[in-house]
Amino acid sequence: MKAAPDDQLRLLELQTLDTALDRLAHRRRTLAELAEIDDLSARLSRLGDDIVLLETEDRDLGREQAKVDGDVEQVRARMDKDQQRLDAGQVGSPRELENLQHEIESLKRRQGDLEDVELEVMERREAVQRRLEEIKREREQVALSLDATEQRRDSTWAEIDAENEKATSQRTELAASLPSDLIELYEKVRSSSGGIGAAALHRGRCEGCHLQLNTTDLNRLRDAPPDDVVRCEECRRILVRTADSGL
Repeated sequence: MKAAPDDQLRLLELQTLDTALDRLAHRRRTLAELAEIDDLSARLSRLGDDIVLLETEDRDLGREQAKVDGDVEQVRARMDKDQQRLDAGQVGSPRELENLQHEIESLKRRQGDLEDVELEVMERREAVQRRLEEIKREREQVALSLDATEQRRDSTWAEIDAENEKATSQRTELAASLPSDLIELYEKVRSSSGGIGAAALHRGRCEGCHLQLNTTDLNRLRDAPPDDVVRCEECRRILVRTADSGL
C-alpha cells in the first residue's frame, strides 16, 4: 500500500486521538465513585430490609404488649371488684369469705406475673425502637453519602463526555482527510492489536511493541520508498517513519 509520508505522519495523530478516546472510555467505566455507589446502594438496601424487619418486630411486640396490658386490666378489675365485696361486708359465710380472700391472693400473684411479662415486653420493644431509630439515622447518612457520590460521578462524567466530544470531533475531521484505504488498514490493525493500529519508528524501535528492530529489518525500511506503508515484523502494526526513526 502507498500513502503520502505526511498522511502517514497524520496517522500517528489519529492514533493519539484514538488512544485518548480509549483512555476516556476506560476512565468513565472505572471511576472510583462507581464502586462506591454500588457499595452504598447495597448498604442502603440492607438497611431498608433491616428497618422493615424491625418495624415488623415492633408491631408484633406492640400487639403483645397490648394483650398483656388488657390481661392486667382484667385481673385488676376482678381484684378490685372482689375487694369491694370484701370491704362492703357482702360475704355471707366464713367459707365464702375464705374463698374470696384466696381468690384475691391468686389474682395478686397473677397480676404480678403479668406485670413482669408486661415489663419484659416493654423493655424488648424499647430496645427494638432504639435500634430502629439508629438504623433510620444511619440510612439517612448513607443516603446523603450516596447522593453526594452520585453528584461527583455525574460531574466527572460530564467532564469526560466534554473531552470525549472534543476528541471525537477532531478525530472525525482528521480521519475524513486521510485516504480511505489507509484508514481501513489502520482500523483493521487497531481492532486486532489492542487499540494500537499505527506506531512510530523511534531510533530503530517500534513504539507499538517496544521491540528493537534487527539490522535486516532496518535496512529494509531504509530502502523502502517514503510512500510505502510498512509494517512491524513483530507486532504487524503500521510503522510510521519519522525524523527520529534512526534510519
